[in-house]
Amino acid sequence: MQGKRNHSQQTEMNLLQAFAGESQANRKYLLFAKQAEKEGYPQAAKLFRAAAEAETVHAHAHLRTLGAMGSTMENLKAAIAGETYEFTEMYPGMIQTAKQEDNQAAHRTFSFANAVELVHAELYRKALDNLDSMQETDYYVCSVCGYTCEKEAPGTCPVCGSASKAFSRVE
Repeated sequence: MQGKRNHSQQTEMNLLQAFAGESQANRKYLLFAKQAEKEGYPQAAKLFRAAAEAETVHAHAHLRTLGAMGSTMENLKAAIAGETYEFTEMYPGMIQTAKQEDNQAAHRTFSFANAVELVHAELYRKALDNLDSMQETDYYVCSVCGYTCEKEAPGTCPVCGSASKAFSRVE
C-alpha cells in the first residue's frame, strides 16, 4: 500500500473513527431508504440515498487520507486479512456471547456473517491467485445472509437455506 502520510497518532485515530462513522451512516441510511420506500415515502427514500452517497464520499476521502488504498493486489491481500480476522477472531466470540445471553437473533446474524466471511476470503484468494487471468463471471448475493457466489444463484442458500429468489445479481 502507499506509504502512510505524515499524521499525528491522534489525527490517524480520528481519521479511522471518522471512516467508521461515515461508513456506518451510509449503511444505516440505505436501510432507512428501504423502509421509507416500503412505507410509501419515495422522496424521503431518495433523501436517505443522497445522504448515504455523501457519507460514502466522506468515508472514501478519509480512507485515502490514511493512505489505505493500495494496488489491486495489495487491496485483495488486505481484504483476505480482514475477512479472515472476522471469521477466525471477531465473530466466534460474538457468537459465543450471543449464545450465552440467549439472544437468538444476534446469534443468527453473527453466525450467518461468520460463515459468509469465510466465503468472501476464499473468493478474494481465488481472485488474487488468478488476478491476471480472471474470467468474466457474475456474482450473486443472498439478501438474507449475504452468502456470495459466482456464476449463478444456487437453488438453496448453503448458509441460511433461502430459496434462489433471495439472490440478486451484482451489477
